[in-house]
Formats: sequence, C-alpha cells, structure tokens
Amino acid sequence: MPRAVAEVLAAAVPQIAERLPEYRIRTAWRALVGVDVARRTRPQSLTNGCLHVVVDNSPWLHELTLRSAELTERLHAQFDVVRSVRFTLGTLPAEPSPPAERRERRAKTLGDDDRRDIEAAASAISDPALADAARRLLTTARRADHARGATR
Repeated sequence: MPRAVAEVLAAAVPQIAERLPEYRIRTAWRALVGVDVARRTRPQSLTNGCLHVVVDNSPWLHELTLRSAELTERLHAQFDVVRSVRFTLGTLPAEPSPPAERRERRAKTLGDDDRRDIEAAASAISDPALADAARRLLTTARRADHARGATR
C-alpha cells in the first residue's frame, strides 16, 4: 500500500513528526495569510500549539495583534495543532527566491551564442533525461568559465 513520504519519514525519525506541522505552515504561509501579511511576517516556531510569528515593524505588529483571533481561527482550520498565535517584533530572515526565478536570473547570464552551443551539444544526445542533464552540466560549466573570465 503506497504511503506518503512524510509518513515514512515520521515513522523512521520521530523528531520529524513534531516538525512537520511547522514546515507545512511555513510552506503554506503566503496562501494562508495573504501576500501583504506574508511580506511582513514569518512563522518562527510552533510550541505547545502556539505559533510564534515574527513581524518586521510596529504598525504591523499592532494590526496583527488586533487580528490574532481571526488569524488563529484561519490557521486552526488548516492546521488543527495551532491553538493560538503570538506575534513578536523582530528582523525577518531574507526569503530565498523561488526556484523558477533563480533559474530565470541565471539563464540571463549566458549569451545567445552560449545557449545555442549548449543546445546543439545536448540535442545530439537521444535520451531526453541524459540530454537534460548534459544541458544543465554544460550551462554550469559555461557560467563558471564566464565567471573566471574565460571566453569561448
């Protein structure tokens, strides 16, 4: 019978089971609270049913404290382990770029000639998975060459 990876990991490493709700809250945070709130906040930890959230400035801290009952209710509807929310003032860690955005930014560093050369080399490989792996490897190598100042 197929089982979710999270279930298997939780069974193998019990400490992970305690951290899964916190991870799921973090990954769903933007959708749960909205873009404006997510931009100013980060869930920090989940302890005994209390979700600790860092807020980056006082006006937002005040606003969210006033809305804590509403937000607790919304979070509890999705994650029954959340029984309360506590907001604290702090510095937000930098949010990493989404993978697609990072790929797009990296792709812009290569010129058209580089991309044509890479595509020509990869298209000679008949296996699609192997061709894709070669494309990634050649792209990384070409970027490294450019970073070192070597040109082709």
